[in-house]
Amino acid sequence: MTDSFPSGFQWGVATASYQIEGAAAEDGRAPSVWDAFARSPGRVLGGDTGDVACDHYHRYRDDVAIMASLGVRAYRFSIAWPRVLPRGHGAVNQRGLDFYRRLLDELGRHGITPRVTLYHWDHPQALEDEYGGWRSRRMAQDFADYVGVVVRELGDRVEHWTTLNEIACFTHFSYDVGKPGFHAPGVALASRKRVWQTSHHALLGHGLAVQAIRAHATRPCRVSLVDNLTVPVPVTESPTDVAAASRAFGAVGTNGGVLVPALTGRYEERFARAAEARGELPDMEPEDLATIAQPLDELGLNVYTGVYARAAASDAGFELLPFPGGYPKLDMPWLDVVPDALYWAPRHCVEQLGFGGDFFVSENGCAARDALTANGEVLDLDRIVYLRCYLRQLARAIADGYRVRGYCLWSLLDNFEWAWGYAKRFGIVYVDYPTQRRIPKASARWYSECVRQNRVV
Repeated sequence: MTDSFPSGFQWGVATASYQIEGAAAEDGRAPSVWDAFARSPGRVLGGDTGDVACDHYHRYRDDVAIMASLGVRAYRFSIAWPRVLPRGHGAVNQRGLDFYRRLLDELGRHGITPRVTLYHWDHPQALEDEYGGWRSRRMAQDFADYVGVVVRELGDRVEHWTTLNEIACFTHFSYDVGKPGFHAPGVALASRKRVWQTSHHALLGHGLAVQAIRAHATRPCRVSLVDNLTVPVPVTESPTDVAAASRAFGAVGTNGGVLVPALTGRYEERFARAAEARGELPDMEPEDLATIAQPLDELGLNVYTGVYARAAASDAGFELLPFPGGYPKLDMPWLDVVPDALYWAPRHCVEQLGFGGDFFVSENGCAARDALTANGEVLDLDRIVYLRCYLRQLARAIADGYRVRGYCLWSLLDNFEWAWGYAKRFGIVYVDYPTQRRIPKASARWYSECVRQNRVV
């Protein structure tokens, strides 16, 4: 297996607006659902909020300088909808757009390519109050209208646009049956059908947003969706286990109800049959699936872990194996170390769904128990081992012909980790939150050397 990457491979880092920007009430920004959620007692660990976060809104030049010092050539970040359209629709806040213009110009000065995500979970609270956010079909059109504004205003500076980040997380993790979801807005719904309805509305918003990007772009651009697909990995690469993992792909996680319709224009057959039998299939208009399945130039893969599959003598033809108690895990309850998932993610998308565009790894990384040593270092050797193993599998995928054009490590900075507050650290740059001091970790130096040599070191 080669550890080298092709010439022109785009090494990058990633962040998200609510997790790093802060400045929650500055320059016309209105509250987002995450502002409201974080201020609700008991929702976020330690009562933490994103009011200040990493203060990136004021420190973006320093953060771009850190990227440049690492040698990275791509930066995936998201735009905060409530900075641009504080009410979710209607009047445009130019001061919010001006921040992103300054950021994009600073990236340009350093030769760093922006990869802009238009929604990373922080929609205006005003839309939640007005009609229930993603519970309403109206949200899809309001999202597309917001996308049109951003692309018209910033499109001269951006080539790579992503519509939505991780649909399942801001729908299925945000809404639950009979109890609030653990992501914003944290609402309890009456049935699984209503939960699936939220993700259907998000898919529709994605399709309409792709159309809006192509209608309003002022320069040639590339459009993508980012999904945190569940990746079945064959426990052995025997023909029978490989076939079992392939069969599992459309049936695990939310793949059959999110990624499959986005790429193929149909809900996965097994998912649709079971959902209809349980009365959970979302309501839709006749043209919805055609709108949802807009052609994409790229697909962003958020891959942190995976599941092991093997052949089974059952109607399904596969079984998923539980992780034993001693299995390697990083510092999140769900973060089992499955490096092969970064090989199988693009392979499944090509072989099972026929995706013919390019891939980029939009997120991959890990939380670790980072701490400063007596001499002020962060020796996150566990993160280096994790990243080294995953990047070798990515190099394998490229060597096997899967068109992965870039990699954005999650994350540049330690940041507000959603319901975990500031208790979990994913960054390759340590943030001392009381002082906002940035301290590159050992993993930052290691990653910079990978970038410099264009290979896994």
